[in-house]
Amino acid sequence: MEIDRAPDLDAPNLIAAFEGWNDAGQAATTAVRYLIDTWHAKAFARLDPEEYFSFTDTRPTVRIVDGQSREVRWPRIEFYWRKNADPVADAILMPAPEPNLKWRTFCGEVIELARSLGARRIVTLGALVTDAVHTRPVPLTGFATDDAVQQKFAARQITRSSYEGPTGIVGVLHDACRKAEMPAVSLWGSSPYYLGATPNPKTALGLLDALDDALTLGLNLEEMRAVAGEFTEQVSRAVRENAEIQEQIRVLEERYDERGEQQRAPAPEFPPTGAIIADLENFLRKQREDESGA
Repeated sequence: MEIDRAPDLDAPNLIAAFEGWNDAGQAATTAVRYLIDTWHAKAFARLDPEEYFSFTDTRPTVRIVDGQSREVRWPRIEFYWRKNADPVADAILMPAPEPNLKWRTFCGEVIELARSLGARRIVTLGALVTDAVHTRPVPLTGFATDDAVQQKFAARQITRSSYEGPTGIVGVLHDACRKAEMPAVSLWGSSPYYLGATPNPKTALGLLDALDDALTLGLNLEEMRAVAGEFTEQVSRAVRENAEIQEQIRVLEERYDERGEQQRAPAPEFPPTGAIIADLENFLRKQREDESGA
């Protein structure tokens, strides 16, 4: 762990999200980066990527600097800090790619940093693909070891997931927190499976809204609400001419309304994911062409 200068924080929340398997529609990392941007959080520590990445799987990138020389940018595991005014807790923020290697060592370093800064808890955000539908509220699951936070989750009908099976770094980090007796919160949002990998600001908003309530963060989410609203409208317009997808979305809406947002059943058969993605991409491309020609 390389630390520039340890910030003086009072019982901060460490809030983390990881790109990749745990981040459908980039919603979880978008939420954490929104906090970094709106809070003007400052970077102060990082982990050596050489220790935790297989660079044939998570590749570095090259960019041109000064119009001629090339610079390699390595995967980054960086921590940011924010000193908040009461009653909002201070924060450590960590958006990062999911590491490829040494998960137990990685989790140990994260927990050690949290302890050294007196963190009150580690909070992880995740997003997964389900039979959610873009025209309805974002289904959420989660848990907290803190009774007060858990009660706020319960008030919003946010319950534990019953999932069992392969896990990502989020699941491993929470297991490490349990063993280390580090208080922890996990919050997951659902992204409609028919959107594929399309960035989904609506799911990011669902995560931020619930986190704001549970941890009393005092967030101003108006900008994110506007982006999420426009996204919903764009998806609806993009599929307007596709009768098959329209019918499947109608079925999902009915199922959602009948059973409530926390009781998900197996998704109906959809046309291939690429069909709706192609419609959405074509719609957005046409919109950009119309704007450039105006």
